[in-house]
Amino acid sequence: MNVISEIKSDRGIPTLYVDGQPFQAFAGEVHNSAAYDPETMEKEIWQKMDQSHLNTLIVPVYWETLEPEEGRYDFALVDALLEQAARYEKKLILLWFGLWKNAESAYVPAWMKTDTETYFRVEMYGGERLNTISPLCMAAVEKDAAAFTRLMAHIRERDRNSTVIMTQVENEVGLLGTERDYCPQAEKAFAEAVPDCLLAAAEQAGWICREEMNAAEKPGWAEIFSEDAGEIFSAWCFGSALEKIASAGRKEYPLPCYANVWLKQFPWYAGSYPSGGPVEDMLWVWKAAAPSLCTIAPDIYVPYVADVMETYSRPDNPLLIPEVRKDAVTASYAFYAFMNHHVLCYAPFGVEDLWQEEEVQLPAEVMDALKLDPLSFDLSGTKETLGEVYRLLGEIQPLYLKYRGTPHLKCFLKKTAGEQGCYLKFGSYDAEIQYFPQTAGAPASAGAVFELDENRFLIIGMMCSVKFYTKPGDHRKVDFLRKEAGTFRDGEWVCGQRQNGDEKIVTMMYNMPGCVKTEMFKY
Repeated sequence: MNVISEIKSDRGIPTLYVDGQPFQAFAGEVHNSAAYDPETMEKEIWQKMDQSHLNTLIVPVYWETLEPEEGRYDFALVDALLEQAARYEKKLILLWFGLWKNAESAYVPAWMKTDTETYFRVEMYGGERLNTISPLCMAAVEKDAAAFTRLMAHIRERDRNSTVIMTQVENEVGLLGTERDYCPQAEKAFAEAVPDCLLAAAEQAGWICREEMNAAEKPGWAEIFSEDAGEIFSAWCFGSALEKIASAGRKEYPLPCYANVWLKQFPWYAGSYPSGGPVEDMLWVWKAAAPSLCTIAPDIYVPYVADVMETYSRPDNPLLIPEVRKDAVTASYAFYAFMNHHVLCYAPFGVEDLWQEEEVQLPAEVMDALKLDPLSFDLSGTKETLGEVYRLLGEIQPLYLKYRGTPHLKCFLKKTAGEQGCYLKFGSYDAEIQYFPQTAGAPASAGAVFELDENRFLIIGMMCSVKFYTKPGDHRKVDFLRKEAGTFRDGEWVCGQRQNGDEKIVTMMYNMPGCVKTEMFKY
C-alpha cells in the first residue's frame, strides 16, 4: 500500500511528510521538453543529479502524449519517469501540462486543438481570438479533469515506491493581452450575479463593503469590483476550472496538488502578466475558488526574491517554489527559504543546465516574452554553491526540525544591495552579522545561527562575518572556550580546524557555506 505524501502542521509549521517522515524537497525543475525523451533524461539528468545533491525532480507530463487520441491513453512516458526515479532513489513532482501552460493552450491534444468550435478560445474585446481555450469552456475543462484523473489513478496503481510526492495542476494560467475573456459565453457569465461565496471572500479580504454592495442598483461584477472586475472575474473562472480538475484527480489519488503563478510585473496592468492567475492581489479569489489546492506557488525570476517569499508564505499558503532563478545567489535564497520560511520545495528552473559543459542560455526572444531577468540565468558558481547548500541542509535536518519555530534559531539574508548587516539577539549573547559586498558568480550573504544552549552556538553562513557580544548593560567581554570550523557528514559534526588564534577575533565565511561551532564565556 502506498504511503501517500501529505502536508501536516508541525507545531504550527506546514510540513511535507513523505514516506511518513518530514521531507524537504531539494529540487530542480527540468526544461519544458526534457521529458519527451527518457534516454536523454537518463544520461543528462538522472545520472547527474547527485552532483548537486538533489533529492527531487520536477518534470512535466504532457496531455498531448498522454491522450493522443480522444479516450485512448498512453502512459509510456509516465512509466519511464516512475522507473527512472525509483531506480535512482529520487522523488518526483509532476507538472500537469494540460489545458494551460504560460497563458496558452500549447499542450492540449491535436484532436482538441483543431476542434475550435467545441473547445472555444478566449476572445479579446473586438473578437480577436487567443491561443488559449476559455476557462468558461466546460467541455474542455471536463476533458482535462478526466485525463488528469486517469493520470492520478495510474500513479496510484503503478507507483509502488511512493515516488510521486506532489502534482502541479496546469502551469502559469491566465490571459495575456486582455484582462478577461470577451467570448459570448464569458459575456453571459460576466453579466450574471457574483457568486455568494466570492462575495463573502471579498468582504473578508476587504475588497468590498456589504453596505456599499447592497446600495448598488445592479450588483454585478462591474458594479461591485469596478476597474478590477475583469481580473477578478478571470481569477474566479481559472480558479474554478482548476478546482474542478484538481478535486477530480484527488478523489482518485489524494496527492497534494498546487498551482504556480507568473508573478505580477511591470508594467503592472492585468494582461501584461497573465490576468486571472493567482498573483498577490488575487490570492483571496483563488483561495475561495480552489480549496483543493494545497498552496499557490510563485515562479520567481525577479530580483526581489525575498519579498516574493514573504508574500507567498502565509498561514493558509505554505511556501513552495517550483521555479526560481539559477544564478549563484539562488543558493542563498534556497538556504533562507528552507531555514526561515520552511519552504516545502525549492527548485531552480532548467536544472540540467548546471551540468552542461557549455553554458546554456534561453533565446533572447523567450526571455523578453516571459519577462525574465537575464541575470537570473547566469550559472557562474551555481552548481557548486547550491549543491553544498542542499547537502548541508540535508545533513542538519534533525537540528532544523528541533529548533525551527523557536527563538533559538535565527536566520539572515542580504535582501538588497544597500544592506550592511543585521543584529541577532539571543538569551545571553547577541550576534553582529556583517554582510560582504555582492560579487559576480558569488552567493549573497545568508545564514543561520543556532543557540544550542546558553553558551554554545552553531553558525552556518556564507559571504559574511560574525561577532558575538554580551547583552546591553553587561560590560563583560566575550571569549571562546572552544571554536571549531567544520561541517556535518552523515549527520555528525566533523571538526576541520580548531581555531584559537587570530580566527577567534571574528568568524569569516566566504562563497561556500561554512559551519562554525563555538562555546563561549564572559570575563
